[in-house]
Amino acid sequence: MDLLLIRSLLAVAEHGGVTEAASAIGLSQSALSRRVQQLEEGLGTSLLERVGRGVVLTEMGKIAVEEGRQLVQRYDLLRSRIAENLSLDSGVVRIGGGASAVAYLLPDAIAAFRKRHPGVVFRVREAGSRDIETAVARDELELGIVTAPVQRRELSARRLTRDRIVLVASKEHHLAKQTSVPAQALQGENIIGFEAGTAVRILTDGALRNAQVQVHVVMELRSVAAILQMVETTRSLGFVSELAVSSKARKRRSPIVPIRVRDLNIQRDLMLIKKQGHTLSPAARAFEASFE
Repeated sequence: MDLLLIRSLLAVAEHGGVTEAASAIGLSQSALSRRVQQLEEGLGTSLLERVGRGVVLTEMGKIAVEEGRQLVQRYDLLRSRIAENLSLDSGVVRIGGGASAVAYLLPDAIAAFRKRHPGVVFRVREAGSRDIETAVARDELELGIVTAPVQRRELSARRLTRDRIVLVASKEHHLAKQTSVPAQALQGENIIGFEAGTAVRILTDGALRNAQVQVHVVMELRSVAAILQMVETTRSLGFVSELAVSSKARKRRSPIVPIRVRDLNIQRDLMLIKKQGHTLSPAARAFEASFE
């Protein structure tokens, strides 16, 4: 039903008569009367009745005014929220990524975006690349950052950055005192690894296997920060994203150092994904564009 007709009835109720309401909203009396009549026809009942020279609401008219106010308020709220989202005064970005992306790639990007658009809220999920792909495909997330290759065909992807997976050790580890080591120097060493099946773990295991190096994975963790902490306290080695090693927070004073492995080059492409054919929310679309 046309909200204009409901607003016309509300004006009559507010001003106490058709003549007064018509003057207040800038309409002729006859035009306003026609609007009220159209509303009555649509609802199938009389809403006003004449009393002397004025009009009063019928019982059905009182119901129409009560419900009509709520309809108009909800519609005005809808328009306001849409306008705020379009102008990026508000909005929600639902994005997910792996441990490295969430901990070391997204924070600076989100901080820079929210500096320009402080009303936008981010809902961030940390999970493995394949889980993030599934969440984006199911519309649980609008954007995701995953390790290539992207496996789900319904997703589109573009490369954000090329990331290296580097060996790290505590400064107390015997290998940390060397500027670089061959891959065979890792033979038999204790390793703190990511969970089996995660993208970084698959890449690391494959590279070590190709180099014919066997290590002892003594612990599996999900969090990059937890891996770095365990590397420090257990004097084991670990493989993590270079993003973690070069982050500003760790550069200030870190007991962890990267070790260059001369014949072990582990790289991955981090991809920004979204669902093909899905229209992103204004906030998500603007955040996606911020990476360009």
